[in-house]
Amino acid sequence: MPQDDAFGWIDAHHERRLAAGLVRTLRPRGADAPLVDLAGNDYLGLTRHPEVTEAAAAAARQWGAGATGSRLVTGSTALHARLEEELAAFCGFEAALVFSSGYTANLAAVTALAGPGGGAGGGLLVSDEGNHASLIDGCRLARAEKAIVPHADPAAVRKTLAAHAGSALAVTDSVFSVDGDAAPLTALAAACREHGAALLVDDAHGLGVLGEGGRGAVHAAGLAGDPDVVATVTLSKSLGSQGGAVLGPARVIRHLVSNARTFIFDTGLAPAAAGAALAALTVLRREPQRAARVREIAAELHRRIVAAGFQAVRPDAAVVSVRAPSPEAAVRWAADCREAGFAVGCFRPPSVPDGVSRLRLTARADLSDGQVTAAADAIVRTAPAV
Repeated sequence: MPQDDAFGWIDAHHERRLAAGLVRTLRPRGADAPLVDLAGNDYLGLTRHPEVTEAAAAAARQWGAGATGSRLVTGSTALHARLEEELAAFCGFEAALVFSSGYTANLAAVTALAGPGGGAGGGLLVSDEGNHASLIDGCRLARAEKAIVPHADPAAVRKTLAAHAGSALAVTDSVFSVDGDAAPLTALAAACREHGAALLVDDAHGLGVLGEGGRGAVHAAGLAGDPDVVATVTLSKSLGSQGGAVLGPARVIRHLVSNARTFIFDTGLAPAAAGAALAALTVLRREPQRAARVREIAAELHRRIVAAGFQAVRPDAAVVSVRAPSPEAAVRWAADCREAGFAVGCFRPPSVPDGVSRLRLTARADLSDGQVTAAADAIVRTAPAV
């Protein structure tokens, strides 16, 4: 390879992706974009709530634009501590630790809790094959033995744990981000307890949507606060902000502070994001009906789309997944929906491990009945011919 073309291989890679219709592009949106949003994850409609935006601005004015350093240096503020206390109390856990993103929270939890080394007698990670990329990457980085089990299959988890002699951690999403189906958390916890294993649940798509008043899927399953259960959440979906957190027993949180690299070496969450998340949590406490409303809208979108003859996964939370005939058809379908005034998600390989392309619709609690009807009609009307 010529010395002046060290990245020449990128062009060939791009051409292959282009030929397969798999090139990703950025599409910056304006602050006043006229589209009805069924693509983002603002499930409760709080990103632009006046209390939330004002809390973000007030936090920035008081604490500055950034956290200024790692949480262990100067990046922890009284605001972060209050957010951790409020999150733990709301979700039913003993303690919480806030991170700069949900992704870094998952990396921290998986790598730091994987157990004391791999191999015989060491730690084992048992991961659902449908898990989010952040959990997958955490498993890849962890110094532990790994086992990938079939999707939402407690029997497979039980069998895998039975064959292992050391410590173990089962890892799962609560609600899977591609199809929107929920994990069988009660059965998974039972399988783990039969073999003395811990359970880590990524509740990114459950917080604010499932459980009493939106307290999450782990709370709904009766597992919140249990000594062998840890949850991660994101602040960027139902809470309309940015960041993530790990929730669990106090000794787990203490362990993460000293051992989780994405906590130790990352700059703390910006104060504005912490302030916004706190305000969103306050709104959710006051208006718990938002959680029920988003589930109602997801169910109605699903009902209308299935009634029109399309294949769609029954939503267990806010995500409605609609099958598309091909990657190209999915891209065209999403573009046509956009032209009709509705932003929808488009999932296709390699982002989806099963190779099935989809439209991914996300319900939002602040959508009107008329908007829901119009959105479903537009999706049906613009569907590609099979």
